Amino acid sequence: MKHLIKRAKRSLLLFAFSVLAYEGGIGQQHTINTLKINSSKELLDFFRYTGNDVPLVSGHRGGTTKGFPENCIPTFENTLRYTPAFFEIDPRLTKDSVIVLLHDATLDRTTNGKGKLADYTYEQLKQFRLKDPQGNVSEFKIPTLDEVIVWSKGKTIINLDKKDVPLEMTSAKLKQHKAEAHVMLTVHNAKEAKYYITNNPNVMFSAFVLTKAAFDEYEKEGIPWSHVMAYVGPTNKPENKLLYDLLHAKGVMCMISAAPSYDKLPDPQARKKAYADIIQQGANVVESDLPIEAGEAVQALTPKQSPKNKYFVTKKSS
Repeated sequence: MKHLIKRAKRSLLLFAFSVLAYEGGIGQQHTINTLKINSSKELLDFFRYTGNDVPLVSGHRGGTTKGFPENCIPTFENTLRYTPAFFEIDPRLTKDSVIVLLHDATLDRTTNGKGKLADYTYEQLKQFRLKDPQGNVSEFKIPTLDEVIVWSKGKTIINLDKKDVPLEMTSAKLKQHKAEAHVMLTVHNAKEAKYYITNNPNVMFSAFVLTKAAFDEYEKEGIPWSHVMAYVGPTNKPENKLLYDLLHAKGVMCMISAAPSYDKLPDPQARKKAYADIIQQGANVVESDLPIEAGEAVQALTPKQSPKNKYFVTKKSS
């Protein structure tokens, strides 16, 4: 009898464990969409315009949603469960020169801390937690850039925006991690690009090319277009066609950021149409605070046959 009771208890424990695993407990596995890019050469090819490319989605600050703060590894992972994406993130310096991710110069909006980030050491920042888009305090801490670079390898691409980190520190960080295959850099002008291409010759850029004059500056500085994905602005407008034609002729993909524009539309169907219009009117990349929505909207525009399909791989991740 005792033996039967023990067996029953053991069966109940195993059942409870399996329920936990199924409902998000121990050992749960998720499907995530990864970008299989193993070298800087493959990264350049991934962003090379061919006219038959898979529409790309960039998660602005990682892609926030309820429960998931911006600039946070769990948020990146959540986005990848729904759509392939790369991520624009915001490195900043602490008081003791540790590079962490935070968009604002102050802690107030995105954490339960107060005041300027630069007034805190990294150890002091560990006491704070990040807030989600609704202002709810999460369990997640402010990550370091080192942590994110290590995490992203083999999963996705991270695009480092330019905040207060000196160019030479960013350049050194790429060399330290040998990260040119999965880290790209936002540059706001041709002179920034020139500095990096001199010191990091394999680097990929997300470059501001908002006007014909800016295009000419990159040409003048001799920046290789093979290393450029071009940000052309936040809206679809007729003037974009000139830039699309110039840049596509150089093999350069073009990006529209919907974060300050179409992401603000209150109607989900209107947002969906706007994301699709970005691709249909000539851009190749949609940057969005809502990358899961954007990914769903542009999925139908993916060509059946594309030389880029080889870079998109679905994996299991616990």
